[in-house]
Amino acid sequence: MNNFTDILFEKKDGIAQITLNRPKVMNTFRWETIEDLITAFSDVAKDKTIGAVIVTGTGKAFCCGGDIKALQGLDRDSGRQWNHKLVELAMLMRRIPQPVIAAVNGYCIGGGNELNIFCDMSIASDKAVFGQGGPKIGGCPLWGGTQLLPRIVGEKMAREMIMLCNQYPAEEAKTIGLVNRVVPHEQLIEEAENYARRVLEMAPQSIQLAKLSLNYESDALYSSLLHGGALLEFVWESEQFREGTSAFVEKRLPNFDQFRK
Repeated sequence: MNNFTDILFEKKDGIAQITLNRPKVMNTFRWETIEDLITAFSDVAKDKTIGAVIVTGTGKAFCCGGDIKALQGLDRDSGRQWNHKLVELAMLMRRIPQPVIAAVNGYCIGGGNELNIFCDMSIASDKAVFGQGGPKIGGCPLWGGTQLLPRIVGEKMAREMIMLCNQYPAEEAKTIGLVNRVVPHEQLIEEAENYARRVLEMAPQSIQLAKLSLNYESDALYSSLLHGGALLEFVWESEQFREGTSAFVEKRLPNFDQFRK
């Protein structure tokens, strides 16, 4: 078994569980997190005994996107490598034959919500909260948010989520189609395991082919993910991103008005 730094990984009775394990920073992801996730999903892809994957988090958050300290350190070149790793993870999650089930235990914001939409199904705790936050810090959800989110919640709702950075409780997320089911917090993993065990009752060949076919049209968005990554290269070194992330770290409101003069 691999030695992971940022996740917990276990396999039991045909089900793999990947748990983001950086609770002190709301399970935000950094280089090590993405590498851990890629390693874990690659392991699952090769394991024929595994029929379903559950992704969840420790503490109060499922995932709140990229670690601000890691993002602040990006420049044009390192940002390009970061973007490529994110695309690699996203396409791996969509490519593995097993369904990926998100068990959203808390805050699911920014890149965390994009991680959620890369999952095949999503179960939410009644304590879960969803939203996008890129524009609040001078970023933009180009890692699936602008591509897949409109297909899930509809064009107008996706624009509201991205452009206003509102946050939505679990029941509202279910209403707009962002999650499949909402359950009491203490029943979250149990319900995710119920979904996974139900998958295990099905023919694995049928599940694999269904996932492949369901992804057929949206897989054509791969080039859009690459395009989004190229756009993000300009974001990482921009003054507006520096202002937004600095304001976040300093716990103040960003002064974006200066860029409208």
